[in-house]
Amino acid sequence: MNLIKTLSLALLFSVALAACSPDRTSQPKTADSSEAAQVGEQMVLRFAVLGDAEPKPEPQFPNVAAAVADINQLASSLKLDFVIGVGDIAHKGTQVQYDNVTPVLQQLTLPFYPIMGNEEHGSTIERYMHYVNLWNEGKVTIDEPSYVLEFDSVALVMASPDHGRDFDDSGIAWMQQQITQLYPKPVLLVVHGAQAGVYPENAEKGIHHPGFANVIAQPNLAAVISGDLHMDMDRVQHSKQLGKVHYLHIPALERTKIPDETKHTAMYRVFQVHSNGLVQVDTYQTGVLQPLSQHAYQFRLSNTQ
Repeated sequence: MNLIKTLSLALLFSVALAACSPDRTSQPKTADSSEAAQVGEQMVLRFAVLGDAEPKPEPQFPNVAAAVADINQLASSLKLDFVIGVGDIAHKGTQVQYDNVTPVLQQLTLPFYPIMGNEEHGSTIERYMHYVNLWNEGKVTIDEPSYVLEFDSVALVMASPDHGRDFDDSGIAWMQQQITQLYPKPVLLVVHGAQAGVYPENAEKGIHHPGFANVIAQPNLAAVISGDLHMDMDRVQHSKQLGKVHYLHIPALERTKIPDETKHTAMYRVFQVHSNGLVQVDTYQTGVLQPLSQHAYQFRLSNTQ
């Protein structure tokens, strides 16, 4: 599997819930084991996704370390290709947070492709980019905060926010251009936060730029992968379809905020793309190398080639 890594000029987009009315929300879809088994030998892409970290008050990353250890073990058995991150690794972008998480992320045996979150914008893009390449030393080089990972049957548009968790006009234009150029190849869009309103558990938080509606309307956009909200997977609807687009929340590793802070279980997710367009999304609790069946979700890529 050849990775065609297109690293483009950074900065992206934002919101409008146009196509996302509540009556079009589906319940999370559980895994169809028979269907997955039929295509089990036809995987074309597998990757793990790490959610927010940004621990406070202490700049310690025990759950990130646990997830890294798990993923290193799963890398062989699941034949994972790489790991992505949805932003907010370093709280307020402070030097101590970057310094403390760096040896943890350097333990990953696979390439790590992150985007920025609002926390990284607490410092400079230059600081973020410096550490991104420290994390990947000897694996890959990332030149811009926003870039595209393109494969034979699917592409990931990795979109760092322009400011906070939102986008300027230039960011919207960049993302729309990337998705348009990739047509008819299906696209998975990775952003720090989905557009405001997608997750009613905190409906005001997210992308507010009205131009994001045009991004969501692109015919080859299959899914939006995001973090930001620190939601407890056991007490929210974390995976859903709105209109034609699937939304997958990635839980925070170090802290849970929604619906409250009383219970935190460190989790991460694994995506497996089959040659027939089936995407299996599994959720793992750190320290447990079997997926949690109650959080399984499946969807199909549109315009599969």
